[in-house]
Amino acid sequence: MTAPAPGADGPSARPRTAQHYSVAPAPVAPEGYVAPGMPGAPVTGYEPVVPVPRTVPRRRTALAIALAVLAMLVSGLVYGFAPLRAADSLGWLAIAPAGLVALPLGLLGGRNRLLPPLGALLAAGALLLGQLIGQLRRVNAEGPGPHGLLHDTLTTWRAELRPLDAAFYAIAVIGGFLLTRRTADRG
Repeated sequence: MTAPAPGADGPSARPRTAQHYSVAPAPVAPEGYVAPGMPGAPVTGYEPVVPVPRTVPRRRTALAIALAVLAMLVSGLVYGFAPLRAADSLGWLAIAPAGLVALPLGLLGGRNRLLPPLGALLAAGALLLGQLIGQLRRVNAEGPGPHGLLHDTLTTWRAELRPLDAAFYAIAVIGGFLLTRRTADRG
């Protein structure tokens, strides 16, 4: 007995047997069909993506620098007008002017590459201003000499510099730089 050829007497009820090809047969596709993702495929349900505007905070570098200079002056004044008896122990507070200078630079200035070195310089300037104001108060209390108040202040300041002051300036410079950078990263 032989099986009828497919389609001769109708479809066969028997399952199709495996066919072996040396080359894969061409896929059966309706006329004009293009697979999705292929060139020429119709695009349905496509809506162009409208870029959402990012809410990046606006950087105000000039305002940041102006506020940092103001913070330098204020912290230098506070440092210089500290009680004279506490002047020797105040050197360790060199990080406070650095923090006050770094706050506006980092928050308002953002991640500008020039702001951390500026923060370091302004922190050292605040420490210098504070020391000079402290010496000015001391010279003024003792009475100015014949050379004048400013000359006597600078001479006294230079004469009283000690190696520990270099450590205080290093604290101010490093603190100003790092705090400015870290504040900018958080802002």
